Amino acid sequence: MKPLGVHNYFVYITTNKNKSVLYKGVTNNLNKRLDEHKKHAAQPKLNFTGRYKAFYLVYWERFQEIDHAIQREKQIKGWTRSKKKALIKDFNPEWRFLNEEIKN
Repeated sequence: MKPLGVHNYFVYITTNKNKSVLYKGVTNNLNKRLDEHKKHAAQPKLNFTGRYKAFYLVYWERFQEIDHAIQREKQIKGWTRSKKKALIKDFNPEWRFLNEEIKN
């Protein structure tokens, strides 16, 4: 998933199988980062995504500038859970796990 511009940065939200936790992040390689989150779930639970098995992608945005992506991630992190859920629902009404859809 590259073509938008020379540089692509992603703000994303993952959840666990029960959709009870939300993890927000920013990366320049969404596929690789999701794979890392999934590997963390199989290892000792040293981080949030591993501890809660939050590697199911439910939301993402693409940016050409890293500063814009970081600013957006901080904005979303500051929101209430209900506002984050509304953002996800607008983008992904059924809260489908999108991991396979973004693989290229």
